[in-house]
Amino acid sequence: MTEYSEITYAVADRIATITLNRPQARNGYTVTMSDELADAFDRADKDEDVRVAVLTGAGDKFCVGADLSAGGFDFGASQGPWQEPAGRCSKRIYTMNKPVIVAMRGAAVGAGITITLAADYRLAGSDTKFGFVFVRRGIFPEGGSAWYLPRLVGMGKAADWLLSGRVFGADEAMEAGLVHAVYEPDEVLDKAYELARDLIANTAPVSVAITRQLLYRMSAAESPFPVHELDSKLIAGLPQHADAVEGIASFFEKRPPEFTLKVNNDLPGYLPWHP
Repeated sequence: MTEYSEITYAVADRIATITLNRPQARNGYTVTMSDELADAFDRADKDEDVRVAVLTGAGDKFCVGADLSAGGFDFGASQGPWQEPAGRCSKRIYTMNKPVIVAMRGAAVGAGITITLAADYRLAGSDTKFGFVFVRRGIFPEGGSAWYLPRLVGMGKAADWLLSGRVFGADEAMEAGLVHAVYEPDEVLDKAYELARDLIANTAPVSVAITRQLLYRMSAAESPFPVHELDSKLIAGLPQHADAVEGIASFFEKRPPEFTLKVNNDLPGYLPWHP
């Protein structure tokens, strides 16, 4: 997929900006959009020039959820077992080796919030309204939200939001831990870029990739023992790990580090999630 009709994709300063681009429909979510998002995140993940992906929306609404303007649900064409559209995006974000920052304003409802739950940072405008409104439409949670949401905000708050379907504001989202920071609406995207630049300047890409996947794939292990086993392999390999050698040398020499290892080529083959 080289051209997109419902999103835009641009890379500058090692940041891939992925933008929901249906402002005339308040960025209503469609099957086409879901597949374009999955493709765009795949593209960003494979591009060594990209260190961070930023997801945002054109106009003053991030995403109002599924586009029901035709009066029903767009199931789209599918090869093989059908997969619901929000999950097509969220599961690709889950497998990313690079940090994903979401910059939201105006509305993040239904699929407009569930597609973001696998991201690493969610920044919101003070005008943002959130809602897991599925039960108020007689439908069901999607995007893997019943798995992600309790891990982010706890079972009690997840149950409240999912079972009531009520809409809530940025302050409640911030207090519960759904979003990391709240800014004035016109500042959110700039703040996302500011965070992205800090990650790019001060972290090693291979270290970030491994740490990100350790968090998401190993935090649900039955005990810490398999995590410690993998930690032991990683730490034992540090003397031969060029970025670790550089990180320590730069610390003692009081200079910025120059990390050289690449995510596409230098991840250890023994990682349990490695293809």
